[in-house]
Amino acid sequence: MPLFETFAKRMRRARGEAPDVFVYDQIPVPLRVQVVQIMHGTLGNEREYYDGWGVNQEIEDAYGSISHILRRELGVFRLVADQDDQIEYLNEITRYILSEKNAEAWLSAVELVCRTIEMIASNPRYRGFPDAPERATDAVDEINGRFREHGLGYEYNGEIIRIDSEFVHSEAVKPTLQILNGRNFEGAQREFLSGYEHYRNGKNREALADALKALESTLKSIFDRRGWAHDPERDNCKKLVQIAIDQQLIPQFWQAHFSGLRTMLEAGVPTVRNRLGGHGDGPKPKEVPPHIVAYALHMTAATIQFLAKSDDALR
Repeated sequence: MPLFETFAKRMRRARGEAPDVFVYDQIPVPLRVQVVQIMHGTLGNEREYYDGWGVNQEIEDAYGSISHILRRELGVFRLVADQDDQIEYLNEITRYILSEKNAEAWLSAVELVCRTIEMIASNPRYRGFPDAPERATDAVDEINGRFREHGLGYEYNGEIIRIDSEFVHSEAVKPTLQILNGRNFEGAQREFLSGYEHYRNGKNREALADALKALESTLKSIFDRRGWAHDPERDNCKKLVQIAIDQQLIPQFWQAHFSGLRTMLEAGVPTVRNRLGGHGDGPKPKEVPPHIVAYALHMTAATIQFLAKSDDALR
């Protein structure tokens, strides 16, 4: 099921109720409920658990495999403290996902749920759905989408990984937000945060477009403050980068060393956007993979940091 764009979500974005990009140690209650709903819809719910002849053995085995692994790895006989011996595996896993306080333990359970979906629920013979592979893929995609929606800094891709393992969140993103918080960078800051908000909500094309806008706005803000000639309405990113080089925002004696940086600025973030997010799609819309969006956002963050620090060095 795709993520639905509700009125409440739009209002939260409009109020700026996402001051940081990701959190890592708090699991919101709505996210717990959504993961359970996805799990029940894909591995089977309580109604299906009893098929009229007793317990549905396939569903019992799927949830049982998750339970046995977690019990063994955690060194416990029961996953839930007040659990009695008769509780079935489906309810045990459900209660654990809804109640477990430790984020790493919770993520271990969700990782096992995702693997079970990929390995078992993707088989058409499990629950009898001909489109079982597509259902399994959609379920995992929705779990990742819900993570982003709630700002949880993890993603499942065969295993649960921290997002900052991919694009150095603590070294690039947070310092960039601090740099943009002042010195007439309000427009760039708003666009940069908007890019991450779009990424969190699975709007990858919009994320790329806002990343480019943030980069261009940073350059224009520096040019305006320094009185450097440029056309704010017509100059594209390539033109703005050339002005920055001509004005030695990239110092002249570093010109050769930063020829690679110039290539990245002209052909990196802008080209990713132009090829995947900025032009007409033709007969079939292009999908922008999340890992490309994460990389583009990382490049944008690092480049904005460099430009701001270079601006300081010229003073």
